[in-house]
Amino acid sequence: MARASQDSSSKWHFHWTKKVGNEDDEVPIFKSSNTIEEEKKENVKSHVGMSTPKKKLPAVAVARLRSVVAALGKNRSSLPLGLGSRVVGTLFGYRRGHVHFAFQKDPNSPPAFLIELATPISGLVREMASGLVRIALECDKEKEEEKKAVRLQEEPMWRTYCNGKKCGFATRKECGPKEWKLLKAVEPISMGAGVLPGCATEAGADGELMYMRAKFERIVGSRDSEAFYMMNPDSNGAPELSIYLLRV
Repeated sequence: MARASQDSSSKWHFHWTKKVGNEDDEVPIFKSSNTIEEEKKENVKSHVGMSTPKKKLPAVAVARLRSVVAALGKNRSSLPLGLGSRVVGTLFGYRRGHVHFAFQKDPNSPPAFLIELATPISGLVREMASGLVRIALECDKEKEEEKKAVRLQEEPMWRTYCNGKKCGFATRKECGPKEWKLLKAVEPISMGAGVLPGCATEAGADGELMYMRAKFERIVGSRDSEAFYMMNPDSNGAPELSIYLLRV
């Protein structure tokens, strides 16, 4: 009987250890009550320490996100708008000064592309009076090791050709108060040419400012080529003025 009771108690003990092993997949480790109490205290401390940042993190993240969005919106509002397939083109310059070209997305938007040519505006007017005018602006591609993500319209320097003849260089300009004042003056004009009273101190004795304004069709060949064709409803043939941007 004593042996039978020992077998039954050992058998019961064997089943108890097997059950614990199935649940935890580990060999049971017996610990004292003091050790268990210390581990409980450590778990409580770690839980309290980790819960505090979790409550503060969402508020900090939301505040940072709002500040980033506000900064992006502010910076984006100050950037010039991109051009679409139909743009507004304005050619202007003092009678004794150089030619300026400005392309805008719409009449009241800041110019996305503004350049100054070395060509006198009087010479360009004579070319246009004699027939069709083709203006090609060329710039150099950067080397592969110096290549940067620069849009074609953001190139600073261009070689200029008018009807195949080289006529100096053109430089990209920022729209200052004088240029913006002129564009606002001709804003109601959708198509036409004329003369505006200018400042005699800037253009010598003749301070008149000549301008021509029209709609252009913009065609993008690649990231290195674009073309602007003046849309003239009175002409069924080729456009009177075409401007080409090429990066070669």
